[in-house]
Amino acid sequence: MAFDAVALSFALWAGFSMRYGSWTPPRTGEELLIIATAPIVAIPIFIRLGLYRAVIRYLPERAIWRILQATTLAALGWVLLVFLSEMAGRGLVPRSVPILYWAIATMLIGSSRFLAKKALWSTNASQIKFRPILIYGAGNSGAQLVNALRREGTQRIVGFIDDNRALHGRDVAGLRVFSPASLPNLISQYGIEEVILSAPNLSKDRRQEIVASVAGHGAKVRTIPAVSDLVDGKYLVSQVKEIDIDELLGRSSVPSDPELIRQMVEGKTILVTGAGGSIGSELCRLIVKWAPQRLVLFEANEFALYQIDRELRALHDPAIVPVLGSIVDSTAVRRAIQNHGVQIVFHAAAHKHVPLVEANALEGLRNNVFGTRTVVDTAFHLGVERFVLISSDKAVRPTNVMGATKRWAELIVQEKAIRADREKTGQLFCAVRFGNVLGSNGSVVPLFKEQIAHGGPVTLTDPQMTRYFMSIHEAAELIVQAGALSEGGGDVFLLDMGEPVLIRDLATNMINLAGFSVKTPGNPDGEIEIVVTGKRPGEKMYEELFYDDTNVSVTRQPKIMRSLQQDTTDRDVLDALAQLEHALLDENEVEARRILFNFIRQ
Repeated sequence: MAFDAVALSFALWAGFSMRYGSWTPPRTGEELLIIATAPIVAIPIFIRLGLYRAVIRYLPERAIWRILQATTLAALGWVLLVFLSEMAGRGLVPRSVPILYWAIATMLIGSSRFLAKKALWSTNASQIKFRPILIYGAGNSGAQLVNALRREGTQRIVGFIDDNRALHGRDVAGLRVFSPASLPNLISQYGIEEVILSAPNLSKDRRQEIVASVAGHGAKVRTIPAVSDLVDGKYLVSQVKEIDIDELLGRSSVPSDPELIRQMVEGKTILVTGAGGSIGSELCRLIVKWAPQRLVLFEANEFALYQIDRELRALHDPAIVPVLGSIVDSTAVRRAIQNHGVQIVFHAAAHKHVPLVEANALEGLRNNVFGTRTVVDTAFHLGVERFVLISSDKAVRPTNVMGATKRWAELIVQEKAIRADREKTGQLFCAVRFGNVLGSNGSVVPLFKEQIAHGGPVTLTDPQMTRYFMSIHEAAELIVQAGALSEGGGDVFLLDMGEPVLIRDLATNMINLAGFSVKTPGNPDGEIEIVVTGKRPGEKMYEELFYDDTNVSVTRQPKIMRSLQQDTTDRDVLDALAQLEHALLDENEVEARRILFNFIRQ
């Protein structure tokens, strides 16, 4: 206010001086009174219009219009005061002076604030590392994002990249729009560290193309959510998120069949074993959205059970029943099913980490094979309507204990399905077989993320190894739908996992997405190295979903296929289980392994 008082007084004196061509200071009391009227009239107007409420450091460019409004009202107020007084009548105020006063005052008041803003930012600049970034997408969302990033003030926005040729070379939000072909030169010339994908309404295929093209140039890639996910379409810096690796896997999206999910869940009492695990917890999140009568969470890990129980109670309102217990404890399983009137069981509990199960074969057998037998037998005797086993692609021609136990679990379910058909109980038992899910506990994706965060190296067992991948949410939806498609006879459903992914390509893409380059003999300056460590015990070079890909049939859901193969009879399985149980009780690991693999290879 003190500065403005001096500036306004100077502006009015300068107006008189320019009019008369004489730059002498005011000498008489009357001249001083005329000069003093400028701040006396203007300061109250400035206060009323909020010029002193703004934080100068964050003053937006549009504030110039408020300043212009304030100085215009101040000049008009001063004119009204002067011309109603005796000063104008005595010829002390020429008509051109108010115009000169308004122009000079606007320039001084406006420029003083923006110069102060620049000075304050310059003072802070030594403490801030300005990261050069590009924004991919010069539409409305891109312009909004620019404004949000400018308010944050920690990035230097170099420009836009856009596919629209009509925008190339033009300016949007004060930034130049470049073609995608300019990306390598821009990254090299400006040291671009990050590219933000700001095109929320792109098709998934085009989005994958853009992400894949950007990720290979050494810049980190991030994105903004869909407009429908944000309030009033406004973008905040905190809403810029990391690109998910599944956006680079090229999986086609098939909508879920809501009727199948509703048929399986709505109004039913459902039990999920392994409810705190990766697949089990995602199944629970999906199930509670479809209005079950009751959801029983069966979990051996106390902390995992606490977390999923708390999460579901906070988000939804069906009856949630947490049950702490192990699937090998027949009493706990019976109590959980019988006391709550369970109609449907999703059996997700298992030891799944291949090297750990290989090193602890007897425990893997006890939990995965006999734990499954316990749950299946109990469900059968208590009249559960549907039983769905979550299996694995490692169950096909298994080379490790984990895969073999999963195949045994499938056969146990088939044995019980055959018995249910024979006794006409109306119960349905099935298994759902699929590959890796992104982000699951113990999977390769979180391991790679951790290694990249620590600066590498990223460890790879074999450069030619491939795996199938899908998102956890997609897997959960397909599991529930497969359960509804079961028709008896021990159906084994196979989820369409798309094309297998070369693990080395997955590692390379994740390194590029994090903004690093791969260190190779051809690129010795790369930041993160990929190290080949050799195959682990029992690990396969590639996984399979089918024993015989010609022996499958399609279902009404394009992503779900039904295996037509029936390998064994119920008597074969029961006899083999008795032998395996005897070896387990004797803690004879050699004999247990022999029975485990020989039976499923017959």
